[in-house]
Amino acid sequence: MIRPEHRKVILEECALPAALEAVGERWSFLILRGAFNGLAHFEEFQSTLGIARNILSNRLVRLVDNGILKREPDPADRRKVAYQLTDKGRDLLPVLISLRQWGERWVSGVPSNPVLVDRQSRSPVATMAVRAADGRPLSLSELEWMDRSDLSPPPSPE
Repeated sequence: MIRPEHRKVILEECALPAALEAVGERWSFLILRGAFNGLAHFEEFQSTLGIARNILSNRLVRLVDNGILKREPDPADRRKVAYQLTDKGRDLLPVLISLRQWGERWVSGVPSNPVLVDRQSRSPVATMAVRAADGRPLSLSELEWMDRSDLSPPPSPE
């Protein structure tokens, strides 16, 4: 457990503020949703999202500068630029799914369409959850913040 007098210092080391600075606003998340759904060109993002061109331009620059999207010449038309997710960007998929599922439960109250499914089974993806290292779902009451220096060392491989 983090001692109250140490909490402010230790929370300053949290990566959440930096992550929010890189991604954390509505249009950026909607651009990412579009990229996860196959949008790649400025015009596609603009017409699908209904976002003003200057705002879209600004958000795309920010996502590229933060290494979440990359700009590449479009192989079909070298005069056009395609925006593609990087590995860093693809790692945001669970974040977007979690926010969407939260919104379905607590904001809209209805399931979203289209439905995200497992391509193999054609079944909807499971509800996102915080899980223990062994895969058990954990509730908030089963969690505790700790200073990294207080963690037990991992077991050594035999």
